[in-house]
Amino acid sequence: MTTNRKVAVITGSYKGLGLAIARELAQQDDIWVIITSRKETDCQATEQKLKAEGIEVDCHQLDVSDAESVTRFMEWVNSAYGRVDILVNNAGVSNADLPTEASILTAKAETMLDTFKINTVGALRMCQAVIPLMQQRGYGRIVNVSTEMASLQQIPQDFYPPAPSYRMSKVGLNAMTAMLAKELKDTNILINSYSPGWTKTDMGGDDAPYTVKEGAETAVYLATLPDGSSQGGFFAEMRKFGGAVVLPW
Repeated sequence: MTTNRKVAVITGSYKGLGLAIARELAQQDDIWVIITSRKETDCQATEQKLKAEGIEVDCHQLDVSDAESVTRFMEWVNSAYGRVDILVNNAGVSNADLPTEASILTAKAETMLDTFKINTVGALRMCQAVIPLMQQRGYGRIVNVSTEMASLQQIPQDFYPPAPSYRMSKVGLNAMTAMLAKELKDTNILINSYSPGWTKTDMGGDDAPYTVKEGAETAVYLATLPDGSSQGGFFAEMRKFGGAVVLPW
């Protein structure tokens, strides 16, 4: 890794959508990717898999729901690289398959809190950790993986499963995106949310119409935005619309 390459951290990236995003970014000449997972062994196995494909990355253990894990990760990043230029907050859970998640009337507080802990608070924790480094360099790109299911304008008429804990955690993630964008206004640290669409992941299942590579397209687009581009936007998956399309909050 050369010091003039941008350093990209993708949370929850040893498989699925996170791995697809990592793979695409790692093949760009000016970006060095750090993949992460809760278990070090998962991370190392994925690193070796990518190496066999001719794709060089680094990896490190990271649990975004654990403040001490984030602290240890950032200490390592600072020591190894001294910078983070790109952050993709991909780590997340759904819990939508639980019977209690079939209705907001039966949703359990414990499930909701567990979902928020990773999807919303975990993403905020990562933003709070990396933004100071980005401010030092005057550059940053943050991509928050959200969902169309979190669009308040679309919830009344959409045909998705209820999944109240998942939806509300991503509404919170979108609110965080908007608030951080406000505070980062007129800086070169651009933060946006996007929906990858229904993709073939552990969460999406085999019946999903999009591959993880297709779901990764908008993340890569937002992670490599030129200066002066979108700040605080909410984007749809590019394959569905043939380009970058802004979703209603």
